[in-house]
Amino acid sequence: MSANTPLILVDGSSYLYRAFHAMFKADLRNSAGQPTGAVRGVIAMLRRLQKDYPDSPIAVVFDAKGKTFRDEMFDQYKAQRPPMPDDLRVQVQPINDIIDAMGLPRLVVEGVEADDVIGTLAAQAGSERPVIVSTGDKDMAQLVNAHVTLVNTMTETVMDEAGVEEKFGLPPSLIIDFLALMGDKVDNIPGVPGVGEKTALALLQGLGGLKDIYANLDKVAELDVRGAKSLGKKLEENRDMAELSYKLATIKCDVDLELDLAALTPTPPDNDKLLSLFQEMEFKSWIDELQSGGVTDKAGHEAAAPAAVSETDYQVVLAEAEFNAWLEQLRKAELFAFDTETTSLNYMQARIVGVSFAIEPGKAAYVPFAHDYLDAPEQLTEQQVLGALKPLLEDANVAKLGQNLKYDSHVLANHGISLRGIAEDSMLESYVLDSTGSRHDMDSLALKYLGHSTIHYEDIAGKGSKQLTFNQIALEQAGPYAAEDADITLRLHQTLAPQLAAHSELEKVYRDIELPLVPILARIERNGALVSRDMLAKQSMEIAEKLVQLERQAFEIAGGEFNLASPKQLGEILFERLNIPVIKKTPKGAPSTAEEVLVELAHDYELPKVLLEYRGLAKLKSTYTDKLPLLIEPTTGRVHTSYHQAVAATGRLSSSDPNLQNIPIRSAEGRRIRQAFIAPQGYKILAADYSQIELRIMAHLSGDEGLIQAFARGEDIHRATAAEVFGMEKDAVTDEQRRSAKAINFGLIYGMSAFGLARQLHIGRNEAQQYIDLYFQRYPGVQRYMDETRAIAAEKGYVETLFGRRLHLPEINASNGQRRQAAERTAINAPMQGTAADIIKRAMIAVDAWLQSGEVDARMIMQVHDELVLEVAEHQIEQVSAKLEALMAGAAELAIPLEVGIGVGDNWDEAH
Repeated sequence: MSANTPLILVDGSSYLYRAFHAMFKADLRNSAGQPTGAVRGVIAMLRRLQKDYPDSPIAVVFDAKGKTFRDEMFDQYKAQRPPMPDDLRVQVQPINDIIDAMGLPRLVVEGVEADDVIGTLAAQAGSERPVIVSTGDKDMAQLVNAHVTLVNTMTETVMDEAGVEEKFGLPPSLIIDFLALMGDKVDNIPGVPGVGEKTALALLQGLGGLKDIYANLDKVAELDVRGAKSLGKKLEENRDMAELSYKLATIKCDVDLELDLAALTPTPPDNDKLLSLFQEMEFKSWIDELQSGGVTDKAGHEAAAPAAVSETDYQVVLAEAEFNAWLEQLRKAELFAFDTETTSLNYMQARIVGVSFAIEPGKAAYVPFAHDYLDAPEQLTEQQVLGALKPLLEDANVAKLGQNLKYDSHVLANHGISLRGIAEDSMLESYVLDSTGSRHDMDSLALKYLGHSTIHYEDIAGKGSKQLTFNQIALEQAGPYAAEDADITLRLHQTLAPQLAAHSELEKVYRDIELPLVPILARIERNGALVSRDMLAKQSMEIAEKLVQLERQAFEIAGGEFNLASPKQLGEILFERLNIPVIKKTPKGAPSTAEEVLVELAHDYELPKVLLEYRGLAKLKSTYTDKLPLLIEPTTGRVHTSYHQAVAATGRLSSSDPNLQNIPIRSAEGRRIRQAFIAPQGYKILAADYSQIELRIMAHLSGDEGLIQAFARGEDIHRATAAEVFGMEKDAVTDEQRRSAKAINFGLIYGMSAFGLARQLHIGRNEAQQYIDLYFQRYPGVQRYMDETRAIAAEKGYVETLFGRRLHLPEINASNGQRRQAAERTAINAPMQGTAADIIKRAMIAVDAWLQSGEVDARMIMQVHDELVLEVAEHQIEQVSAKLEALMAGAAELAIPLEVGIGVGDNWDEAH
């Protein structure tokens, strides 16, 4: 081991929690339902360190179980920390096993923390060799000196002495004093009450360390800090607490270790063991590396593998000759990855500041043309770059690959370029492969499939109000970030495409449904919807008046004023003053006032009913009547939503800014919001909606003769169900019985239990069970379908739609009964909801192809649930209605025909 080679000490405990929380939303699991996100995150970071420091010894240090010497000093130390989450606890052993199989020393020392072991090893190295501490813990900044540097692998930031001073405003020698004064909520270090970060900083910068401060308490009042006059007294009164906090915050650098630095030499990895562990965790890309020979060299270091990110050649292209050379390569390429860097996430307003592309893994270029920060180097012009690229980008025969190319097509359109030749999209490849396996953004996919932590935008642009737009970022940082985007997109495609190709049905979903939808959704978004600002303003005023009335009504019922938004005050009113029974408690034991509780109480008590109405109207006002006018694009006078293909697990589209899917239609106020979506002069709004599509899909999938015949006869399906369940003639069915049958029809396809049905219908659980039993007696095919679906899901770990889309169910065999039952309910519903999503998408593709022919003056402006909304020239309403109904009805062949309802009006509400 060369003395110049840095020693890498990894704070394993820090990364354990950070990886878990970073991957928490993705909720990665293998097919057995075992959580794997923290394992992947920690091991990916270790692999990154091996790549970045190929000749360095790496040791991983974890906290030991049990108390440490700090607990003896202060019994409240870390007392507020919750126990380790169950989903993290079960990942600790696999992480340990993989680290051991990688040949990395793993250290756990009882009685001290990982920080102390790292501090001691860093002190042992002294000035003889450089030490790099890999951590995300700010406390470690106290260890930094001329020979010790911190590296945060998750954010790819490095902190030397100057870096510590830049981040904290203090040198490393004062970090302990800093923590002693302001305390540390994470570790429950008390600090001095009332002294926060700014005050601590002013004290240390003005007077020096803790000893200097207490030697000069008379000078504290002179500092330019809030409350300076009383601060000296506060410090004096809490001197013992400050000194205790100093001791608690100090990393112990003289732990009696049973090993020395020489013992930290790594051993060759056990590739057989690694392969077995990766297979258990189902880390596909890492398995492929091992099996393809991309494993280790003779020294035990990991060698380059096809899918993994290894050596890179990223160029920032500033010269015309270089750009022309890249253009020539793009023209010859069978496929190239393409990405844009822009000034905004708002696709209608964003301007391109540079483009990046990649043709082969590891080789990518960024061509900037609008970076305008002070002293920015001379760049090619927008006309030179986009003018030259336009023929390529508009050529349908030149194949392009991207990550969420819908966004890039929008911003190119802002520059007069119509993107064609969308051949691949890595976001959609991942989504079709496993919609529930992770998030589908590039950072998450790079970590999951390539074991690579990408450069994050915040790393180069900053955060919050001071965040830079891309044109303000120096090319030294912007270039690698942008080029990496193109490179990672290409690598992801090369990893995901073979996996898709191995499953022909999934490949069809990707090729025939998701990819063709990209330009269609872009057109719908760009068309936008015309909304009436005046109508929304009027509605906002009326809702505001109604809210005041409801508030007064609530005060009257409660016998006094209270804050309607305060759960504590509301709880006191409901359960103490009004003596309403508590039906549910929060995790901390307080009576719950959650919406589901209020819904149940509202059947018997007036105040919960008023509160629900108040909450609903307040949300309607803030989310729609107030917000929609702010979303009107000045250049078009329309609202342009964003449709998301890779969010909903079932394949349904979701939307944001505004969220069109959540505009309520059951309340009069919700329907009035739809009235604000209006047709321009000379046009009408046409809404086409599938009728009871999920029940029709249920009839088809179950093959139940009773359901199929009821639909075939054109009967009211809910009335027919009521007649079957209650054993009477259809004409004798009451509205109440029809409502109950409707609850059963829809409840069962969502996996509703007898308990859930009882709550919805306000009947006894036994009576609800009798309804369900009768339903299954009359429709045995439905019972058979549900039983078979549960069994298939348990065996395969997934269910499929009619068109082959898969929904993975990682918890279908979970030992936890609630989780398993939830997965079973999803298994029953997902094929129906997913098939409905596939059908509306297939309909959109067919309708768009017809509209693009130019035969009629009409355009799609919205897709909401099972409904397509168009603007149609008044004189062509009949022609468009007939064609639209035929195209939508023909989007799938079921045992009973799809039925499409058509409505026309001057606004969306009238049409719907």
